Amino acid sequence: MEAVQSSVDMIWVMLGAMLVFFMHAGFAMVETGFTRSKNTLNILMKNLITVSLGSILYFIIGFALMFGTSAFGLIGTEGFAMLGREDVGFFVFQAVFAATCATIISGAVAERMNLGAYILLTVAMTAIIYPIVGHWVWGGGWLAEIGFIDFAGSTVVHLTGAVAAFVTAWKIGPRIGKYSGKIVNSIPGHNIPLGALGVFILWLGWFGFNGGSTLAADPALVPPVIANTLLAASAGVLATAGYTRLRYGRIDPSLTLNGALGGLVGITAGAANVSFIGAITIGLIAGIIMTEAIHLLDTKIRIDDPVGAISVHGIAGIWGTLAIGLFDTSGGLLYRGGAEILGIQTLGVLAVVAWTAAATGLGLLLIGTIVPLRVSAEDEESGLDFAEHGSQAYSMQGVLKGNSSTPETSFAHRLNQLGDDPEVQKS
Repeated sequence: MEAVQSSVDMIWVMLGAMLVFFMHAGFAMVETGFTRSKNTLNILMKNLITVSLGSILYFIIGFALMFGTSAFGLIGTEGFAMLGREDVGFFVFQAVFAATCATIISGAVAERMNLGAYILLTVAMTAIIYPIVGHWVWGGGWLAEIGFIDFAGSTVVHLTGAVAAFVTAWKIGPRIGKYSGKIVNSIPGHNIPLGALGVFILWLGWFGFNGGSTLAADPALVPPVIANTLLAASAGVLATAGYTRLRYGRIDPSLTLNGALGGLVGITAGAANVSFIGAITIGLIAGIIMTEAIHLLDTKIRIDDPVGAISVHGIAGIWGTLAIGLFDTSGGLLYRGGAEILGIQTLGVLAVVAWTAAATGLGLLLIGTIVPLRVSAEDEESGLDFAEHGSQAYSMQGVLKGNSSTPETSFAHRLNQLGDDPEVQKS
């Protein structure tokens, strides 16, 4: 019977890993839909490379730093390349989480970051920055020892990725044309339906993200975790739809789509610790503060985040982590448990923000000595699809712009014409 239960548990965790992996399709669709068509291929390549490179680096280095024997509660020290480890299923589940953290950066720096610089930053995130945070919380590190709670990663995954995204977006600056003096210009995405598809994919994947974090097919734990995930996301949608209707006079589609993600990020830390009413409340508040955070970053702080990643994953992540101090059914402030949990949660958030900001800033300084962090103005204006990849995502793109000759200069076209080049034939 024990062997059967162990097999069922492993199947459940592997199903969760596959759902989290599928979330990368959602991230790619959200980022693609919320940005301009001339950068579509670049976005798809970033997301594909992130999950591929991240998995390899996490296997070689990251998993050991995160779950190896702890050195002073700060970092793991053994198990590199899984040497001496037999928990392969657990590694797979954690590897897709690591890639998720890194891909958060992609949306915030879309349309202007050099692909080579982004890849090097992904190396730093998946090999060092994220695993150290993970060790503190999930690997038996110092935050775990003082009682910090983050069930599935509002802070470990989402806040870490968002802080790195904030630092990077600030460092490379806004897209050309985003700001004109005191005027904030809107740069609409080219395909909101595609972004909506991405949100639905992410929502589906989140059932594996939170549900799989039980690490066992526990009939007493899995259903309420998934129910809380559903309720918080739904509340995030309704809160954002209602709030934008009151604030702007209409329901804003892109913000409402992000409202679902804000609710999901918010509940991730406490999915196993709060009641159904607590989950709904967390989702409602997450949707509202996420909306205000996007407006604040865009117009006051002037951080250009094309998809709202910093607000969705960062601000909602902070809220979800702190909310445990209020709504935890076994010791939250609203359950007569005092302020101890809230204090520990606050300390954990501050520590993760400080480490991630400092490490990312240092990483960007080093990367900047190797490759430019940002593409040239000319490449940005023409679009990163052609500048970085020599092609474009949509075959009618040049025709619709009144430039029918563009497809003939694509990388694929040049390859097809090699045999017709007299100089090539001579060689």
